[in-house]
Amino acid sequence: MERRVDTLLRMDTGDGEFILAVESQGKRAPDKPASWAYYLSHLYAKYGVPPVLLVVCADRSTAAWAARQVDIGPPQWPSLTLRPLVLGPDSLPVIASPDEAARDIPLTVLSAALHRRDPDADAILNALAKALKGLSAEDEDTAGIFIELTEQGLGKTPAADLWRYLMAVDLSFFQSETAQRLRAEGRDEGRDEGRIEGRTDDILRLLDGRGIEMSAEERERIAGCRDLDTLDVWFTRAITATSAAEVLGSGEAV
Repeated sequence: MERRVDTLLRMDTGDGEFILAVESQGKRAPDKPASWAYYLSHLYAKYGVPPVLLVVCADRSTAAWAARQVDIGPPQWPSLTLRPLVLGPDSLPVIASPDEAARDIPLTVLSAALHRRDPDADAILNALAKALKGLSAEDEDTAGIFIELTEQGLGKTPAADLWRYLMAVDLSFFQSETAQRLRAEGRDEGRDEGRIEGRTDDILRLLDGRGIEMSAEERERIAGCRDLDTLDVWFTRAITATSAAEVLGSGEAV
């Protein structure tokens, strides 16, 4: 277990083969470079194939930290040098065009995961949803995999709230386990008071996550709304709104 990485792939290319060890790193960890060096040494000793360490970071600060070269040994003669290959928000493009997303859906899924905390996340997810919607019925299983990978990659972020909405509205025809669950959540909320509470919480968390300021009165109005149709309208507006007033509208009855 101490020599286990998140993902291990054996790659065979025109330039020869190598082992790709993939690690997902959410924050800085001082002990990680030593562990990574241990992983690579073990892999090389076990398989006799050159190893490459790929560290995936959704946080720019963590990506900069992980990309540092680490020398192991005395300064006058380091015995080992660790040089991870780091994939972070700044090393992967923002894919906001549905046509571009359709050309490379796996890359778009990764783009959404790495940019999940950026303002561009909304545009990436909308483009990804349109690309998935364009897949044929024969690709339903593949689409389901991409839907679930995207949900996992977004984690607990405001972007995940948008993805749930897109799954319930735009991609409800896919039959994956995730799509079915999200579709049910999106359509059955009006029957259950708990669903209404969940929708108000989604709106508030989405606005807070996007840095939209709300007065006490605006926050109370959202939390106190019991009409699901109104909440759905507000949630849709909250995805792109620049103020709480824009979400709530003017002279709108609750």
